[in-house]
Amino acid sequence: MLSSIGIPGLILILVLALIIFGPSKLPELGRAFGSTLKEFKNSTKELTADLEFERDKKDLK
Repeated sequence: MLSSIGIPGLILILVLALIIFGPSKLPELGRAFGSTLKEFKNSTKELTADLEFERDKKDLK
């Protein structure tokens, strides 16, 4: 999805974000976005591990 944006599109998005939110809010938004992605990644790993455990448990029966 992001690979189709390209460098000019990414620069345009960053400039628009700078104009809309201002320079003082951008680091805060970046941290919030990063922590959201981290939490999503951890949840996905836990779900995958649970599914693999259940599959292995079922195979042993």
